[in-house]
Amino acid sequence: MALADDGKPLYKDKNAPIGQRVEDLLSRMTLEEKVWQMQNKPNSNIDEVEKTFDGRSFGTTHEMGKSAQECADIFYKTQQYVLNNTRLGIPLLTTAEGIQGILQNECTLFPHAIAQGSTFNPALIQRMAEAAGDEARVIGIRQVLSPVLDIARELRWGRVEETFGEDPYLIAEMGIGFVRGYQNIGIACMPKHFVAHGTPRGGLNCAHVSGGERELWSLYLYPFQRVIQETKPLSVMSAYSAYDGVATAGSAYYMTDILRGKLGFDGYVYSDWGSVERLKSFHYAVETPEEAAQMSVEAGVDLNVDWTYERLPELVKNAGMDIKYIDQAVRRILTVKFKLGLFDDPFGEPEKVRSVVRNAEKVALAKEIADESVILLKNENNILPLDLDKYKKIAVVGPNSNQTVYGDYSWTGSDTKEGVTLYQGLQNVIGKKAVINQVDGCDWWSQNTSDIKKAVELVKRSDIAIVAVGTRSTYLGRGPNKSTAGEGFDLSSLDLPGRQQDLLKAIKATGKPMIVVLIAGKPMVMTWAKENADAVLAQWYCGEQQGNSMADILVGNVNPSGKLNVSFPYSTGNTPCFYNYLPTDREQQFDSGGSYEEPRGHYIFEKPYALWNFGYGLSYTDFRFSNCILNDSIFSQFGTIKVSVEVENMGKRDGKEVIQLYVKDKVSSVATPVQQLKAFKKTFIKSGEKIKVELAVLVSELSLFNVRMDKVVEPGEFEIQIGNSSDNILFRKTISVNELLN
Repeated sequence: MALADDGKPLYKDKNAPIGQRVEDLLSRMTLEEKVWQMQNKPNSNIDEVEKTFDGRSFGTTHEMGKSAQECADIFYKTQQYVLNNTRLGIPLLTTAEGIQGILQNECTLFPHAIAQGSTFNPALIQRMAEAAGDEARVIGIRQVLSPVLDIARELRWGRVEETFGEDPYLIAEMGIGFVRGYQNIGIACMPKHFVAHGTPRGGLNCAHVSGGERELWSLYLYPFQRVIQETKPLSVMSAYSAYDGVATAGSAYYMTDILRGKLGFDGYVYSDWGSVERLKSFHYAVETPEEAAQMSVEAGVDLNVDWTYERLPELVKNAGMDIKYIDQAVRRILTVKFKLGLFDDPFGEPEKVRSVVRNAEKVALAKEIADESVILLKNENNILPLDLDKYKKIAVVGPNSNQTVYGDYSWTGSDTKEGVTLYQGLQNVIGKKAVINQVDGCDWWSQNTSDIKKAVELVKRSDIAIVAVGTRSTYLGRGPNKSTAGEGFDLSSLDLPGRQQDLLKAIKATGKPMIVVLIAGKPMVMTWAKENADAVLAQWYCGEQQGNSMADILVGNVNPSGKLNVSFPYSTGNTPCFYNYLPTDREQQFDSGGSYEEPRGHYIFEKPYALWNFGYGLSYTDFRFSNCILNDSIFSQFGTIKVSVEVENMGKRDGKEVIQLYVKDKVSSVATPVQQLKAFKKTFIKSGEKIKVELAVLVSELSLFNVRMDKVVEPGEFEIQIGNSSDNILFRKTISVNELLN
C-alpha cells in the first residue's frame, strides 16, 4: 500500500497514474469488498440509501422508474453516502438504458434504434447521443447500457426494433457515431449483446443462434470489432443466449479469447440480466449457482446483475476458486471508474435538470431525426405530398393513427401519451386547411372487427384516407399492454397482427384514395398494401415527435430521405429476406421466375426475394447520378478505393439522397454475398444543383475468411457498385487486387 505526497492513500491522488491508483486500492480491499464491486445494486428510494447500501459500495447502480429530477437527487445522495460512509469510499458507476434517450421519466424521447439506422446519417445520431449525454450528466448517470449491435436477420424476433438494421457495415457506422456521441460528454457506452444474439432460432428471443466460425467473424463480430477498435468503449454486455450450442456468458473462448485477445477490448464485461444464473437454469451447463458464478467469472464476465456472484467469497474460501479471477475482474471495473473520473467527481448537477432535460433544442433534434428516418416506399401518381386544395376532408384511421409508439426501453408506460400522434400532428400542421376526423377501426392485436364499419363510414364521408397500422411495443420493465413487438414479444407470423389487414381491405373497397402508414418496430408483410394502396410509408418508432414528423412529410413540409435498413418480406415464409445473401441461397442456375407448373428452383407460389430491398427509399424529388470515376482499376493490399460520382437534383424540391457503394467478389474460394455495403454518404442537394460525392473503401474491407479461417483479400476481380439502393445499382466498375492480404 502506497501513500501520496500529502499522506493520503495513493488511489486518492488524482495526479497519480490510473494503473498505480487501481493497484493501490485493490491491495487495500477485502475479499468481500472486491466481490461487491462485481455486483449491481439498484436503488430507487432516496430515504433508504443508508439501508440499501449499509456501509458497502458496489460496482454499479441503476434507477429506472423515477423522474429525471428524482433520479438525480437519489444518485447525488447515494454517491455522497458511499464516499463518506464506506471504508474505502469507492464511488458507484451509475447506469441507465440509453438506446433512444435516457430511460428516466421526462427525458427526451428520441426515435428508437431502428429509426436511427434508417437515417443513414451517423453524424446525426452522434448529435443525438451527445444531447442524451447532456441529460445523463446532470442526472448523474455515467454509463448507458447501449448501443445494440445485434443484426436484424430474423424478423420474427421482437427485438428487431433495438437494432440499427440488417447490415453489419451500417450497424458499425451507426454504432461508432452513437458511442462517440456519448463519450464526447463523458458517458461510457456498453455495446451489446456479445455475441451473435440477433438471429435466434425461430425468432424466439432466448433461443440459440446457429452458425459456424466464418459466419461468426464475417457477420456477427464485424460491428463489435469496428466499434471496439475505433471508439474503445469502456464496457461490453454479454448475451444470455448461446451460439453454436455454447452459452456465451460462460465461454472463455468468446468472452476472453475473442473479445479481449482478438478484438482488443480492454474494459469490463457486464452481464445481461440473468445471463449468469441461466447457465444453470436455462442452458444446463452446470449443476449449481456456485458453478455458474465461477464459470462466468473465469470466462471473463466481470460484473453480474443477478444474485449468483454473492456466492463468490465462499467459493474462494472453501472451494478453491483462484482469487486471481476476482482480482482481474475488480481491476477492470476500478480502471473504468478511474478513467471516468468518478473518484474525483462522481456527482451530477441536480439543480440543472429542469433546464437541460427535454429542453426545446433536444425536442427539435428528436424531430429532425424522425424526419430523416421515414421511408417513402410507394407514391403512385405522386399523390404525395397531399394536395390540400383537392383533399378537404381527411379520414385518419387505424390503431396507430392516434397513438404514439416508442418501443421497448423508452420510459413511457403502456398508454404512451407523452408525445404527438399522427392525428394530432395532422391537426397541428394542417390546421383549418382541411377537416380531419379520426377513428381507430380496430385495435392492434385482437380479432375484433366490430369497429371496422365505423372507419368505413368515416372514409366514405371523406376525400382521402390515411390508415396507420403496425405493431406496438413499450418498456418491458413497466408492464407492457398487449405488445406485438419488443423484448420477449416475438411473432410466429409477420402478417399485420389482429384484423388490421381486414381494415385495409375495407377502406380500399370504398374507392377513396388510401395512404398507408406502417408505424412499427420492424418490417411486416405489406404485399397487399404495395399492390393496392396509393402510397405507403414506413415510420419506425419515431419518438415523441412521431406525429408532427409524419404530418410534415405527408403535406410536403419535409422531403422524406430515409432508406430501408431492413428489407421487407413478401410473406412470413419468404424470410429471411436480407439483401446480402449468398449466391446459392436464392439465385438458381436456371433462374427465370417461378410458377406453379414450373417453379424453376423457386418456391412454388412466389419468388424468394424481398418486397422492398435494403437501401430503398423514395423522395419527392428526382436525383440523377452521372460521371462515376474510380481513382484506379488495379489495387494492392494497402490501397484505398476512391469513387466520385456526380449527383444532380432534377426536381423542384430540395432533398437528401443516400449514395451507396456495394462490393461483389466475383470469384472467391469460399462463398461471399452477392453484394455488401461498404460505404455510403447522405447529402443535401438543392433543387437544380449538381454536386460531386466522394466515397472511399479500404482494400482490406474486401477481405474474407478462407477455408483455413485466415482473414485474407484474395487477388482477383471485384465489382464496385454505386446506386441509391441495393437493387438500384446505377454504375458497375470492375477492379483488380493483385496482392494477397493476410
